[in-house]
Amino acid sequence: MNTEHNGERPGISRRSLLARTGAAAAALAVGPVIGGIQPAMAASWRVPGEDAPHKRTWMAWPSSHTIWGNLLSKIQADIAKLAKEIARYEPVIMCADGSSAASQARTACGSTVTVISSIPVSDCWMRDTGPLFRVDGAGGLDSIGLNFNAWGENATTFYGLPHSAYDKDRVVAGRVAAYAGVPFAKASVVGEGGGVEYDGDGTLMATESCWLNSNRNPGKTRSQIEAELLARFGAQKMIWLPGVKGQDVTDGHIDGTARYIKPGVVMVQLAGAVRPDVWTANAQAMYNTLIDATDAKGRRLQVLTIEGPDTLPRISAGKQADFLSSYMNWTVTNSAIITTQFGDTAKDAAAKSAIAAAYGRPVVQLNLDNLYGNGGGGAHCVTMQEPTR
Repeated sequence: MNTEHNGERPGISRRSLLARTGAAAAALAVGPVIGGIQPAMAASWRVPGEDAPHKRTWMAWPSSHTIWGNLLSKIQADIAKLAKEIARYEPVIMCADGSSAASQARTACGSTVTVISSIPVSDCWMRDTGPLFRVDGAGGLDSIGLNFNAWGENATTFYGLPHSAYDKDRVVAGRVAAYAGVPFAKASVVGEGGGVEYDGDGTLMATESCWLNSNRNPGKTRSQIEAELLARFGAQKMIWLPGVKGQDVTDGHIDGTARYIKPGVVMVQLAGAVRPDVWTANAQAMYNTLIDATDAKGRRLQVLTIEGPDTLPRISAGKQADFLSSYMNWTVTNSAIITTQFGDTAKDAAAKSAIAAAYGRPVVQLNLDNLYGNGGGGAHCVTMQEPTR
């Protein structure tokens, strides 16, 4: 695979097409109950919705030249920008891979972000690698892991990266849980946090392209995967959406297209002129499914829509097809929603207004072109919230 583009290694562009395919862990026992796949916990435990109060946000500092090559400093700059913004609204813990990376992260992020070097990380995608925290309604907190395997080993399949490039991220969920002092258990399915949306009130949404995929869950039926996810999330109903398989590293994570606002309310981003047809068609298919869906409480979903940008004036034409032009990949904080802007003045403003109205919270739009373009992921992809008990 040719990994050089204008002198820059493309790294993991999670929106890159399969045509760019390249050459085709040891677990660490930490935390009170880590060490193997555990039985699903009692139904009283649930992953709360992202709009519930947070204790803090977890992030990870990218420092691997193997993964990012000459793009590394640009990705780091966007991660630092985002972390500093989140820290205005709630505490942020940034995991860095050793003392040198931690020092670099502290310099870039400033004093408002807590940087630790005791949890080694491979990359920045904490949404996919970190634990999902659960509450029991009685002051209890625990966590689950989804057995991150580098997006079905697509990091290797697409880009020829060595399997070992993501070894630290394969076990980071348990390490974060141990640092937070909460029990941790592994699910019996393989996936990523960005591949499932949850309302905290009994309903999940997920794409079949991620979960019903032989690169993650070979030999498992949809019913088996659904039952395990519902048990782990403390939910009662799954809404399956189609997704897109084999067109990006994630196999079509839901969090770039459809998101929960609150129980009973979802938002879908429909076509913008710059999105490739396969993603435009998938967004419409998701919308068509959701407008006829009911949730675990029997509510007919209210489906809000926004439109993606029509132009990406800061991005060269040759790179636009791989760019994650999604406003939907926002991160929720205790008092603001943080998303992106793409330089399409009208569409940026319309998206900001619609998201703010839906949440009833102010919306901050950042220029994160390097993360969304060279990384193919966004603010949601690189954050994981820890709820208050």
